[in-house]
Amino acid sequence: MWMGRRRSRTEDEHRRHLLEGLSGAVIEVGAGNGLNFSLYPETVEKVLAVEPEPLLRKTAIEEAKDAPVEIEVVDGLASALPAADASHDAAIASLVLCSVPDQAKALAELRRVLKPGGELRFYEHVVAHKALPARLQRVADATFWPRVAGGCHLARDTGAAIEQAGFTIMRSERFPFTPGAPVPSIPHILGIARPPG
Repeated sequence: MWMGRRRSRTEDEHRRHLLEGLSGAVIEVGAGNGLNFSLYPETVEKVLAVEPEPLLRKTAIEEAKDAPVEIEVVDGLASALPAADASHDAAIASLVLCSVPDQAKALAELRRVLKPGGELRFYEHVVAHKALPARLQRVADATFWPRVAGGCHLARDTGAAIEQAGFTIMRSERFPFTPGAPVPSIPHILGIARPPG
């Protein structure tokens, strides 16, 4: 997804809502340049922030120095997370499941590293419900958008993918939002899901 600096108070509010109430050990997949880091609550013991892109990772390492919690930024892929089984209380997917090559593999990895009773917190843009906007999103995905937006796909049904991966969505809200990228307002979802067991 679009990885520029934070652009709006509204986006900060969405990210803060995503992270509120977290505690214990957290893994953030596709941490980008660290936009979430300053918003983690102090109840979090440690964040393992996984980012495969070298330039973004370098910026994230600098952002981590000023974070209110301990954050370790590491190289890694969503499809092969550098973490042990059942090692984290929560996992964060923030505008990243649009760009992973294989959502099912990434979600299976998130399930693997979560402790029983853990939480997947997600904040993602998704395919529209209405036919015309959804068709336009699919055309953009098939023609140019992933090439100009770092592999991002506008038309993924990420909520359904989370459920298909075996998670139970405990809470989810859907809203239109323009996060600053040069695209019209598109639907987003923000919520919490739990792995089986």
